[in-house]
Amino acid sequence: MVREPRQFARSLRKTPTSAEDVLWQALRGRRFQGLKFKRQVPFLNYTVDFLCVERKLIVEVDGKQHDWYADYDARRTEEIERHGFAIIRVTNGDVMSDLDTVLTRIAKAVVPSASSFPHPWPLSRTGEGESA
Repeated sequence: MVREPRQFARSLRKTPTSAEDVLWQALRGRRFQGLKFKRQVPFLNYTVDFLCVERKLIVEVDGKQHDWYADYDARRTEEIERHGFAIIRVTNGDVMSDLDTVLTRIAKAVVPSASSFPHPWPLSRTGEGESA
């Protein structure tokens, strides 16, 4: 069972759409903000277009056929988000005509929240500079 999703993902990697290929050239090899993205990755029961595990982000490049599967996509998005991942959906047209805007959306999504950073130094319980 594990092997089938991998084979499907591998076949998708071998035949990307033009838009997927353009976006992959911008994301691959840590070219985008030094982040590791993978493409066509089995995730849960799905294959996602682009995955950044470090920032828990998935980028989906949707063609016209996704209009026909809007309910499926909504359920899929909901399930993935329940596992703590954010999803950005862009269209093939967005990627092909305005890649900079797509990359700006991704950049905004990968910025971690301030609460996810540990405090740079330990705080004393008595206050700054005071002895305990």
